[in-house]
Amino acid sequence: MYNIRIATTDDIPELKELYKGTILTINAKDYPEDEIVDWASCGENEDRWKQLISDLYFIVATDVTGRITGFSSVSPTGYLHSMFIHKDFQHQGIATLLYNHIEQYATDYNIKKIISEVSITARPFFEQLGFKVDEEQKRKANKLSLINYKMSKQLQSK
Repeated sequence: MYNIRIATTDDIPELKELYKGTILTINAKDYPEDEIVDWASCGENEDRWKQLISDLYFIVATDVTGRITGFSSVSPTGYLHSMFIHKDFQHQGIATLLYNHIEQYATDYNIKKIISEVSITARPFFEQLGFKVDEEQKRKANKLSLINYKMSKQLQSK
């Protein structure tokens, strides 16, 4: 059983650890080590976390103990900024639960399309949700550029 709540700045240490751990463990199967290390380093900027929590609809999934098992965020214009699931909680329905909350937010705020930049690892999950690949691209993480996919999903009108 997982609960969804709005993220707070008190969550930042746990979010940073989850982000780094997931990239170094889960995404490592799809990217070279130097790219993984570079990408994981992007989560160290505490001010950036504060900005994201402040500016986006930023939610976390927690287990019964209150531990954060995943997080996601979306902008008021429908840009899905993040979706990360703790390395120890993969394949338990948490990403789907988070995404359903994100899509409900988008529907409530009359957002017509959700757009995201999705890793090689996450692409199959997003395709299952009905996202289409708009283009393959190389995006800069910290110092290196990594392959990802610009994907989008048209939402049904109310």
